[in-house]
Amino acid sequence: MAHIELPAGEMGIMGPVIKYPKTGELLRQLRDEIIRGESILSVGEREMIALYVSARNECVYCSNSHGGTAERLLGVERDVLAEVICNVETAPISELMKSLLSIAGNVQLGGRTVSDAQVARARAAGADDKAIHDTVLIAAMFCAFNRYVDGLDTPMPDDDRYGVKLQDL
Repeated sequence: MAHIELPAGEMGIMGPVIKYPKTGELLRQLRDEIIRGESILSVGEREMIALYVSARNECVYCSNSHGGTAERLLGVERDVLAEVICNVETAPISELMKSLLSIAGNVQLGGRTVSDAQVARARAAGADDKAIHDTVLIAAMFCAFNRYVDGLDTPMPDDDRYGVKLQDL
């Protein structure tokens, strides 16, 4: 049961953003800009960043929703995304995505852990300033979204195919 009263039947972030529509609208606008705004990264790749951070934060709702979206948009199987979550460096994804997910993982741990070497690696793989900016912002915002959902103990769907804890992989 959620820590606050939420609309019945709404899962994850949907309950609080429906109950508090001004907050919900601002969060939707931010999400749309960082996931769907202009970028060299596809929407699917940015959804993969959201999945990666959410899985590392063990946020079942966000892992499920963004994992399913990334799977559909990228045309990959769940096992590919599970490998991304488990070990980015061996996953069958581009060097660009490996380098950006490395940055996202460090942002998830604490922003000051992102190194010059990680940024140089991303640039060598083709990242521009906007891709690096967006990766950091997606990682930071999904840490906030994950904590929003989990901090309110919002209801979760029964399907938890991306809600795997890192230590279980």
